[in-house]
This record gives sequence, structure tokens and C-alpha cells, in this order.
Amino acid sequence: METESEPYVRLATLRQLHTVMADMNTARSLADTLQTVADGVVNGLGYELACVNLVRPDGDLVVAAFAGNSAAEALITGRVGSRTSWERRLGMGESWGDLRFIPHTEGWVLDEDDVPQWYTDGPAPRFEDEWHPSDRLFAPMYTPGVSGGSCGELIGVLSVDRPRNGRRPGAWGKEALQMYAFQAAIAISNARLRANMQRALVRLEREQQALRASEESFRQAFEYAPSGMAIAEMGGDQHGRILRSNDALCRLLGRPASAMRRYSFSDLVHPEDIGTLLRTSAEGGRAELRLGRRDGTYVWVSLRNSVVADAADGPRFLLSHVEDIEDRKRRELQLAHRAAHDALTGLPNSAELRTRLSARLCQRPQSAFPGEIESIDAAYGHPAPAYDANGHGFDFRPGADLLDAYDHHVHTIAPEGERDDGTKGLAVLFCDLDGFKSINDRFGHNAGDAVLIEVARRLGRAVRDGDTVARLGGDEFVVLADGLGKADAADLAVRLRNEIIQPIRVDGRAMRVGASFGIGWAHCGMTADEVLKSADERMYIEKRSRPKQHRRAG
Repeated sequence: METESEPYVRLATLRQLHTVMADMNTARSLADTLQTVADGVVNGLGYELACVNLVRPDGDLVVAAFAGNSAAEALITGRVGSRTSWERRLGMGESWGDLRFIPHTEGWVLDEDDVPQWYTDGPAPRFEDEWHPSDRLFAPMYTPGVSGGSCGELIGVLSVDRPRNGRRPGAWGKEALQMYAFQAAIAISNARLRANMQRALVRLEREQQALRASEESFRQAFEYAPSGMAIAEMGGDQHGRILRSNDALCRLLGRPASAMRRYSFSDLVHPEDIGTLLRTSAEGGRAELRLGRRDGTYVWVSLRNSVVADAADGPRFLLSHVEDIEDRKRRELQLAHRAAHDALTGLPNSAELRTRLSARLCQRPQSAFPGEIESIDAAYGHPAPAYDANGHGFDFRPGADLLDAYDHHVHTIAPEGERDDGTKGLAVLFCDLDGFKSINDRFGHNAGDAVLIEVARRLGRAVRDGDTVARLGGDEFVVLADGLGKADAADLAVRLRNEIIQPIRVDGRAMRVGASFGIGWAHCGMTADEVLKSADERMYIEKRSRPKQHRRAG
């Protein structure tokens, strides 16, 4: 650096200073920048030694770069000085603008602090501005953006020593070092920013690679899943519309992927299962329902929905998993059918008959008139229940919940007396085959089973849709026929008997059985067993009243 006695600064010195500043701002990494800053002090500012102390995230300062003496560099590079010790140093000595100069006469008080040192002792100065080996000159570096840099955040301290001319810097030297420290702070900040950006870019690239790998994994899992998968819109006017479907779902429904995009699941679901689909929650819901195939048939599936987001705040979609449960559902239906139907004839069995009959009956007797109920209630101190137009009770007493379960029940009534008064009711026709035992004895049980199967077929053919034909067991059958008067029920019994007594061919033989019918009437207040017992008793009365020859089979 030029001596202060010269009236001007040589152009070569300015060029040299410009060069070191340019090098400082073109370094490729933070470490390169720090070392370039230290080298620039030695090469451009005329000092023999320079040290860059960088503020760490914890606030302490570490020796990050050193220039001018390899032995001193090896001694102190990487060593740390506490923030407290540095703040004490920057608060002492003489203030040269943003610079801080601590002369050798005051520096002894700092000998015991933990800031790394490299200076040596020497003789007393011979003239006023001579540099002493124990003099210390610091140039704090602050974040840019504030005028002069003095009010910004401290990012480091530049320490310099041993001016080549042996003198303390004059006005030009002080200004040059202060300006250099300001530019060094900018270069270090920029290098840090670049380093952070590079780390962020590397992290972003890794995240994008992971995202691409995840998306590819999802795509492969979606496309090649053994069960059906679909992505559908969520919310808006197009809620539920299928956006994408995998090959398994297309094969299951027999529809190409291009056609699937025209539908939503509500378009494909069986009409009877619409309610199930609507009751299923869109978020994480599950349902078992039927979906339509292209050929018009339906397949049972388990449909599970989950919500996925396209991005952090992006649109949400429904991811639907469709599993084929046709075989399981068929087995369940078969088991349910077997539990409710006779294995030989396929007719409803005794349990199913009682279930259907009980569903029509309530516990309130239809014959119990309001006056009778009121007198009983009054005797026990209970308020009288209210009755509707059909004589059905609405009881507000404690314990009346069981009766009130039938508030909307259609009362089952029965014809009264021997004459047909026009009342229509639920007729229960109890049928017992005549002469069936002799067929079993003469021709074997296989022939008997064939006769029972044919009788069941004839009974089912002779009744109306909605009527029930059931087999109680053995050779006993029951027919439930609603909406019949007494004459209608008698005509039905005659028609059924005429169907049964027609010859039945088994293994080339013509066989005949007779049939006895008893007609009972179901009405509320009776149990299913009571109704069946009543019809059974009437059947035996009818059987005993007929001549024996009319009850033979052949």
C-alpha cells in the first residue's frame, strides 16, 4: 500500500485492489471466498498476515481462513473464540470508523481470553506511527443492506497484522481496509446464499427424485394391482366421476378405460344398492354392493374409498379400491338360502315360514275393543290408551314400547263366523298328504322324495305371486295366502287338492297321493305357532271327516 506521504495513490495500487475484490466475488464456494478474502488482504492491502474469523450458528467465531504465514495458519485455523471475548475486543481501543485498533499498550489485558493469537512481542516503537508486533487491528464484517454496514448483523471479523511499510495505516489505508471489509461481507453473504441455494437445490432434486420414484411406485401399484383401482373427482359438479381406472377394474366390469371415464360409481351401481353407496362416507368409506358389467350383469364388490391430495394445498381425489367378492357373496347367499329353505324341495322351511308369518302379526289383539282395554286399565289405575281408526293402540304408559313398535303396522284381521262376511284376511292352509307312507313302504324313499318334490312344484305353480308355500317337514306343507275371504280360501284348498291328486310318474310308475287341508286364519294377538296349530287342528278335523277310501294313494 502506498505511504501516506504521497499526495496520490498510484493507479497500479487501485488496479491491484480491484483485482482482489473481483477475485473475492467470483470464488466458487464459501471456503474459496473466505480464503480469497484473507489472500486479498495480503496481496492487495499491503499486510503480511490476515485472518478471517467467521461467526458460527452458535454465535462464537471460528478461524475460517488465514494468509501470510503457513506456521501460524496451521496453529490457529479451525480454533474458536467465544462471542463474549470478541465483543469485549470490539468494544475496546480506538475506533477508526468501523475499524477497531487496540495498541500494544492496552492489549496485555486480552492475553488471557480465548481468542486465537498469532502475534509476537518486540521492541518499543522508535517513532510515533510505527507498528508494534502486539498491535491489533480488527475490521468487523456486517451483513449488507444497512448504510456503512455498521448496523447490520455481525457475520465475521477480519484481523490484519504487520503492514509491509511498518507503519500504522493512515487515512487511505483505514478507508481501504474498511471498504474491503464491507465488500468481503457482501462476498461472504453471497457465498453463503449460493451455498444455501445449492444445498436447497440438491435437497429439492432429491425430494423430486423421491417423489418421482414414489409416483412411479404408485403408478405401478395402481396399474398392476390384482384388484380394481380407480381415481375419481371429489367435490364439485363432477363429484365421483372416474378419472382413471386400472386394468383389473376394466376387466372386472368388461369396460375399456376410455369408456370408464364417462361414468361415476353411482352410474354403475345396482339400483337397489344406490342407498348403500350414498350412505357410505366419501372419506374412508366402505360398502359391499353390486356394479354393472358391460353385458348387463352385476358383480358383487367391496368398495373402499380413501382421500388423496395432489399436492399440499392442491385438489383432493377419491382413491377407490374395488375387490371382487362375487364368490364369497354367492356362498353367503347360498348359506342364507339353505338356512331358510328345505333341502329337498327348495321351499321355505319351518323357520322361514314362522319368520314370514310373525312379520305380519303384532301383539295387540285385533278383537280387543277399546272398551275392554279401558276397563282393564282402569282396574289397575292406568290411563286408557288412545286408538286409531283401525283399533290400533297408542299406549303412553311405561313398558308400552313393545306395543308401540307397531304404530305403522297394517292390522291383520280374520273373517268371523261360519258365513263369508266379505272380510279379507291372511289364510293359512295346512296340508297333509294322504297315503304317502304307503309309497315310501312299497317303492322306497327315493320314490317318496320324488313325490314330495313334484307336490312342492305343483303347489308353487297353483298359488299367486306373493303367496308362500313352505314345507314343515315330512309330508306336511303350509300355504300363506293374504287377502282372501272364507270362500276364496275354500276354493284355493280345492284347487290345490286337485293339483296334488293327479298321477305322479316316478321311474315309469304312476303314483297317486291325496291331500287333507285345514284352513286357519291369522290375526294380531296370536303367535305364529298358535296360527299353525289352529290350521293343523282344522286339517285333522277335515281328514277324519272324509271317507277312508278318498284318502288312499296308489
